[in-house]
Amino acid sequence: MLSEDLITQCKLRLEPFACEGFVYGAGPTRPLLMFVGEAPGETEINNGIPFSGKAGRYFDHYLEHLGITRNDIYITSSVRSRPYKWGKPHNKPARKYNRTPNQKEIAAHAPILDAEIEATKPPIIVPMGRIAYWRLLGSSPKMEELTGTFIHSPIRRLDDWEKNTYDFTPEIYTIFPLYHPAAILYKRSLETVIYTHLNELKSALKNI
Repeated sequence: MLSEDLITQCKLRLEPFACEGFVYGAGPTRPLLMFVGEAPGETEINNGIPFSGKAGRYFDHYLEHLGITRNDIYITSSVRSRPYKWGKPHNKPARKYNRTPNQKEIAAHAPILDAEIEATKPPIIVPMGRIAYWRLLGSSPKMEELTGTFIHSPIRRLDDWEKNTYDFTPEIYTIFPLYHPAAILYKRSLETVIYTHLNELKSALKNI
């Protein structure tokens, strides 16, 4: 689906930043849904499987509730490498921790997501979390203000790699923002809300 030349260019763009590994997107050429996350974590860069860490278990519950499998969907992320920072736990050796990607890191890998969307033409794109929503639509509202609603809009694509600027597609896409599965790890009370939103998405799948 993606040329290795494009991937090589994006990897080179990311080299100046504290990021490691690379995880390919996964899914069929004509998926029912495209899920867009933030970035892979430690587990994902070691096994190459998107959403396979702690948050991945909740993600699989999402799919089970929707009545679909990973074979039905395309899974990708705003950045395909793991952004990290060093930290030193008490009386333990320093280690790497996940962190939120910055705008330059997102722009470095933006052509990958652009190419995936153009190639797969997903009927519905599901950005999970604030970073994925910002990448696609260019704004950062509070997630509770927009999750579980259908948005029909052009989406952003990288316009200038040197300036890290975007333009909007001529096509209109259907966007359905969800909380990132990791949100449940930090706030279990969100689980009921998330499954209410998933019911809305499940109803929409009947018309695809």
